Amino acid sequence: MEPIRYYNRLTNALETEQVYGERWLRLAYETCWGSLLKQVIRKPFFSRWYGRRMARPASRSLVAPFIEEFGLDASEFADPQESFKSFNEFFIRRLKPEARPFDPDPEAATFPCDGRHLGFPDISEITSVFVKGQRFSLASLLGSSELSNRFARGSLVLSRLCPTDYHRFHFPAAGIPSTSSLINGALFSVSPIALRRNLSYLWQNKRMITELETSRFGTIVMIDIGATNVGSISQTFTPSEKIHRGDERGYFSFGGSSTITLFEEGKITLADDLVEQTSHQTELYAPMGSLLGS
Repeated sequence: MEPIRYYNRLTNALETEQVYGERWLRLAYETCWGSLLKQVIRKPFFSRWYGRRMARPASRSLVAPFIEEFGLDASEFADPQESFKSFNEFFIRRLKPEARPFDPDPEAATFPCDGRHLGFPDISEITSVFVKGQRFSLASLLGSSELSNRFARGSLVLSRLCPTDYHRFHFPAAGIPSTSSLINGALFSVSPIALRRNLSYLWQNKRMITELETSRFGTIVMIDIGATNVGSISQTFTPSEKIHRGDERGYFSFGGSSTITLFEEGKITLADDLVEQTSHQTELYAPMGSLLGS
């Protein structure tokens, strides 16, 4: 069983990920007899059922053990640990503003969420993500040939949130957001354990697509992707109203999930360490608000 390794920008070191629910993920996606389990957990009813469990008052008993097991820093929480009435309320927690400082260059684009990121300067040259030979389909992801043609040679950043991460996502730059469009779909896992087997889970899953008109980066497309045990994708912004870099865009309820950020050709230079680690098929861990590109 190959571990998930990523490069941590904060520690400048390769680290091994603690995977929540790893045994079940590997059973579903790495064994021949896991196909039946996979077909169950991909269904929306399973995630709704699990989401209801995590919203019950009894689930608050899971909060303290989770914080301890995964080493979360409770001093970052905007609300005290004892105030959460359920596990899901803890899961969608807000953080103190000082816990996620923004890159000091006001002209830079920032990561929209905590997570492990892959960055591709030219989408047309993506030949592999986690495994060689798996092709990335922008048209399938966007559900629009017009939009995919427009961004065909743009830049793409894939940001993966683990269940242990802060699960609110934000705008990478200032601008005017559109109304979001929903593409319904399955709820496969988006862990590398799953994506190593089938990258197309990214564009088979439920997703919300939002366009952001900016003065510096042109049009940015943001895609919020649901996954197994994500009860919902909730958006908290108002379409057509100006937002600032780092304003909250929404949150994922319980589970791991991903966001994808697309830039038009020639509009951004991705951060050096992001491009370097991606060239080795290694995700870069970086927190929300830190440098994505300029």
